Amino acid sequence: MFKESSLLLCLLVLVAFLSVKGQQTVDDPDPQRFESEIEQFRSWDEKNSIPSDPILFVGSSSIRFWKTAEAFPEFDVINRGFGGSHISDVQHYYHSVIGKYDPELIVFYEGDNDIAAGKPVDQVLGDYKQLIERILADKPDVHFAYVPIKPSSSRWDYWPKMKEANQRIKAYNAQNDRLHYVDLATPVLNSEGTPDDSLFLDDLLHLNEKGYARWNSVLRPVMEELVE
Repeated sequence: MFKESSLLLCLLVLVAFLSVKGQQTVDDPDPQRFESEIEQFRSWDEKNSIPSDPILFVGSSSIRFWKTAEAFPEFDVINRGFGGSHISDVQHYYHSVIGKYDPELIVFYEGDNDIAAGKPVDQVLGDYKQLIERILADKPDVHFAYVPIKPSSSRWDYWPKMKEANQRIKAYNAQNDRLHYVDLATPVLNSEGTPDDSLFLDDLLHLNEKGYARWNSVLRPVMEELVE
């Protein structure tokens, strides 16, 4: 009887430990590492007129390296991508990269670096929901297009978690007709379901011009539909 009780106690302790472990989060990186880059955005805005009702591209390096003004010359575009960023960094610099503008559409790419830094999917989804709630409270008429985390050979080991994050965000977005999920992940896969390396730079992480051309062709009709 004593042995059975001891075994039961050990099992309960193990379950409790695993439960707590599953709820652990990873500390956010210091957002101050982007201060000089964000200051450049502020300086540009002070010296230039900001278009009304623009399409605002926000996110990490996949946004930063995207030549959005060249890709979509028919639209008023603002690019506020800063490479290496997490969703938490966008939250920290919310006013400078989102709040000060009045966009019709926000195109958003984040989560790639979050997952690669070890953040669990629950944490990424929670950060995303907090940001969305803030945006919709601030800008109730805006359309928001989430670009899912892209599969890449350099981070292929993370793909199962990235794919899960994408699917959970897709399900969350489906609950609000202002939130959209634009599948730009599938177009960079080959026929075998692995990343098409011909669409990437030598680092096998960032898209090359051919890869961005693939993205442009998928995103353009969505932009045309959502922007008046």
